[in-house]
Amino acid sequence: MIRTGKLRPNLTNTFTNCRPLVHSLNQLQLLVSAGNTNMADKTSATTEKETAAHKTLYDKGLKTRYEVAGTSYVDAALAGGSSDFARPMQELVTEACWGSVWARPGLERKQRSLLNIAMLCALNRAPELAAHVRGALNNGASEVEIRETLLQAAIYCGMPAGIEGFKVAEKVIIAWNEETKK
Repeated sequence: MIRTGKLRPNLTNTFTNCRPLVHSLNQLQLLVSAGNTNMADKTSATTEKETAAHKTLYDKGLKTRYEVAGTSYVDAALAGGSSDFARPMQELVTEACWGSVWARPGLERKQRSLLNIAMLCALNRAPELAAHVRGALNNGASEVEIRETLLQAAIYCGMPAGIEGFKVAEKVIIAWNEETKK
């Protein structure tokens, strides 16, 4: 049976609530379309400024990334992301994470490292967690601070995440202690 007449008020509200989403999707489409324009359409001055800004941010980020994560990790990440397909992701990570957020005032590197440990534990991202545990050690975090961060994460994110976080962190800490005894 087909109903006719007015939409129920709650259904009307649902469509009304979709308007911001539709607007956002339209804006995203415009951005994607703008990103696909031919570079020849841009002025060379704008392109040069953008390139210089990206290079500055990238260089700053690369320096920070090496200082925090260590040479072997960064070299492996960059080598693994060196294809034409993957390179833009490594550039984004280096510019946005390391060149922008990690360079901001307000938190010391050690604090940022401990925050990352908690978040990566919650997300169950073992390879990145291992890299950031090593980074935390490079940034002066103690084993106690790392352990307490993981305990805090376990309570709020769940015991399975905490247990996995401890396994990952312990392996890194054992390796770190062996390396630093030399």
